[in-house]
Formats: sequence, structure tokens, C-alpha cells
Amino acid sequence: MFKTNELIRRWHIIGFFWIVIVCSLLHFTYEWSGKSLIVGLFSPVNESLWEHLKLGYFSLTLFILVEFWVLRNKTQVYFLGKSAGIISMSIIIVLVAYIYELIAKDSNMFFHIGLFLIAALICQLISMNIMRLDLNRKYNQYGFIVYIAMGILLMALTPYQIKGPK
Repeated sequence: MFKTNELIRRWHIIGFFWIVIVCSLLHFTYEWSGKSLIVGLFSPVNESLWEHLKLGYFSLTLFILVEFWVLRNKTQVYFLGKSAGIISMSIIIVLVAYIYELIAKDSNMFFHIGLFLIAALICQLISMNIMRLDLNRKYNQYGFIVYIAMGILLMALTPYQIKGPK
């Protein structure tokens, strides 16, 4: 059990740095692609808070493509941990950003970067702690469905973000 917990912890630390680095790159990929709709599905197309939620989600998703193969037999609730982590990250970013801007009446780039770093750390901590729990495997299926649904929602609303409200 100790080796499994250590392995899960190590991968979540790596994942935190991955999320931060890939998020930084994804922030620019839409512009770099010449505003390709395909790239816009997983990169922010504007500076809205909603679009920035895609940064965390798709950074984590790219990491999952590797991490899952290492941890899939080490925990019964891999996707439950990942979905709880990314949902908590999104809620923290939205709530704290809106509260900050309501109080400060301003948007500060450094605040938002710091907020993202803290939210990414909390995302990984929540995910790691859930993965360590001995829960029924059916919860993993629920976590997978929630995780995929969140990604579909983020992508489905992208064309609206590009065109803007009418």
C-alpha cells in the first residue's frame, strides 16, 4: 500500500507541473494556429473566464493519456479522482476570480496566474486523496462520465465564444 501511495503522490506532483506548463502553451495555441476552430475547441479563443477553464481541463486531459496507464491498476477510482479534481479547480477559479473582481473592481493578470497555480495544486491534491480511498469501482464509471461530459460542454460552447452573443 505504501508503494502505491508514493507512486500516486509522485504522479500527481508531476501532473501539477505538467498542467502549469501545458496550460501556458495552450493559452497561445489558438492564435498560433491562425484561429483554427479545431484548435479553438481545446484552447481558449478569448480572455473570458469560461474559456480559461479549458486550460486546466485540457492540460489535465493530455496528462491523463499517460498517467492512466501507470495508475489504472493502483486505484479503483482513477476517474472519480480526476473529475473531482478538475471540477474543484474550475469552481475555485470561477468563484475566487469573481469575488476578487467584485471587491477589487479590477482584473489583475498576476492574481489570475496565482489563482490558477493554487487551483491546479488543489486539483491535484483532491485527485490524489480520492485515488487513495478504497471505494467501489462503480464510482470510477461515474467519474469518467462526469469528466467526459465536462469536456464536451467546454468544447460545445466554444463556437458561441468565438462569435459572441448576438
